[in-house]
Amino acid sequence: MATYRATADWSLEEGGDFAKGRYSRGHSLVFDSGAQVQGTASPHVVGNKWAVEGAVDPEQMLVGAINTCHMLSFLHIAREAGFLIDRYRDEAVGVMEKREDGEMWVAKVTLHPEIRYVGRQPTEVERDHMHHAAHQICFIANSVKTEIVVEEKVSA
Repeated sequence: MATYRATADWSLEEGGDFAKGRYSRGHSLVFDSGAQVQGTASPHVVGNKWAVEGAVDPEQMLVGAINTCHMLSFLHIAREAGFLIDRYRDEAVGVMEKREDGEMWVAKVTLHPEIRYVGRQPTEVERDHMHHAAHQICFIANSVKTEIVVEEKVSA
């Protein structure tokens, strides 16, 4: 089994008022690979005043994790099926909604892969099969309750 680590580091900036909720949500997030990103709370949640422009929020990271996991899984499945791909681009969209109990959650992520195949082009049935197989082996998809929909953009 594998273990993954991410260290979030936040501290109250001078002039912040934690008790009144008046503080920056900016923080750093360092992964065990050494990669570091600036994190924040979503401006949709805390407003622009307390979110950090240019930083990544947890909801964006979730959409990104689903997106890249599906892509990597799909590339593996397509290669094993004998297809050649030289480009995969996906503008995924996550939607936040209220649950029945009033709490918010990322209810749905729609993937919009644009895949450039070299040589033989897959049929619609083959594309659907490969996306389904990729979804089945994607570790992130297997870890979340969020509905994940794939709408591949097929070039003519």
